[in-house]
Amino acid sequence: MSNPYILVLYYSVHGSTKRLAEQIARGVEKQGMEARLRTVPAVSPVTEATEAKIPEDGHLYVTEEDLRDCAGLALGSPTRFGNMAAALKYFLDGTAGLWMTGAMIGKPAGVFTSSSSLHGGQESTLLTMMMPLLHHGMVIAGLPYSEAALHTTTTGGTPYGPTHVAGMANRPLDDDELNLAAALGSRLAALATKLS
Repeated sequence: MSNPYILVLYYSVHGSTKRLAEQIARGVEKQGMEARLRTVPAVSPVTEATEAKIPEDGHLYVTEEDLRDCAGLALGSPTRFGNMAAALKYFLDGTAGLWMTGAMIGKPAGVFTSSSSLHGGQESTLLTMMMPLLHHGMVIAGLPYSEAALHTTTTGGTPYGPTHVAGMANRPLDDDELNLAAALGSRLAALATKLS
């Protein structure tokens, strides 16, 4: 059996969600647990289009085994009209086998997102990303208000999970956004240890 790990699963187009994922991974590793960063391939309305088995750059594509065997999950997507991106939803829609076996029941999970505008649907995206995780029986971990950055942020960050406001110029993550992302990673690792 392998060492426990938190799966940090994300989809990113312009890099903001990926940067949040990497910061969450740092928070996981601060707790002494492995963080496994994975992504999903893009989807296309052209049914003949296919992606290579291994991405040209960046993190590896997730497998069902990555999800099945994780001790906890951080799930991230850019905001798409107040919901997660189709590529991530497509992957999750294919996890019915894990749902049928109850493989994810009792594992901690958190969600994160990025949008181009302050009121770009971040909270609704986080809430809708929680739905499939609840159906899998996962334990949702948000960010408590004991996280000081929730009181000072003027950009991203909610009790539902870390967020980032990229703006049209792909603004870098600020200190509050970085701190909240790391806090979610630390929280998931600590909860996974307690729940195992």
